[in-house]
Amino acid sequence: MKYIYLIGGILILLLNPLYGAEFEENNRISNFFKKNNINGTFVLYDVQNKTLIGHNETRAFTQYQPASTFKIPNTLIGLSLGVVKDVDTIAYKHNGNKLWNKSWEKDVSLREAMKLSHLPAYQQLAQKIGVVRMQENISKMDYGNKNIGKNLTTFWLRGPLKISAIEQIFFLEKLAKRELNYSKNIQDSVVEIIKLDTGDDWTLYGKTGWATRNLNKNMNPTLGWFVGWVEQKEKLYIFALNMDIKDSSQLPQRQEIAIDILKNELNI
Repeated sequence: MKYIYLIGGILILLLNPLYGAEFEENNRISNFFKKNNINGTFVLYDVQNKTLIGHNETRAFTQYQPASTFKIPNTLIGLSLGVVKDVDTIAYKHNGNKLWNKSWEKDVSLREAMKLSHLPAYQQLAQKIGVVRMQENISKMDYGNKNIGKNLTTFWLRGPLKISAIEQIFFLEKLAKRELNYSKNIQDSVVEIIKLDTGDDWTLYGKTGWATRNLNKNMNPTLGWFVGWVEQKEKLYIFALNMDIKDSSQLPQRQEIAIDILKNELNI
């Protein structure tokens, strides 16, 4: 099975802009997973030098449900189709019902929905987009396995849509460079609402995700994501982390481990 993933990974690299970037296992990065007893992968792509370093190459090429990282392409598609006017227009009106996350119980724009990782808002957005237009756009942006199935409220949470950490890198590089097949204004808007932090000479963009179920049964463990990029001194670094989540107390580790790695590798 390991060889199947590696062969698939080689084919992906041959067909993508990262061709020529050989995956290099990095002991410094691996140590962050080992010391936290975490099973996962991390990939860091230096766009300028076309170097690809990380931990757990086989897993880096393995596809998983994108979970809430899919809110990034979902926003792009919704804005491009005019389903929502802009990121500050109210996109979801709460009907008064109690929700799993109390912070979701209010009207929100896409800007706030992204910040809150507001599932009902993005499920409603996907339903307004519709199966046909959603599939057309997912295929156009070459996102993961490009398979959304028929259920517009769960395909990024339970499948059949899946994406690997390497494929997240491909997608995010295009967005960071405004090279997706969408208007620059729309890409600018999406980039703006996923900005997380800034320093003296760097800016961090990203989105977390948590897939709690697969298509047919409960996942044990569940899957956590943190993907994004760092702009630093006119240079661009794309990253993607996914990891097993044994219980919700581990969720903060998605960002903590990734940030520690970025601090160590990039001095942010």
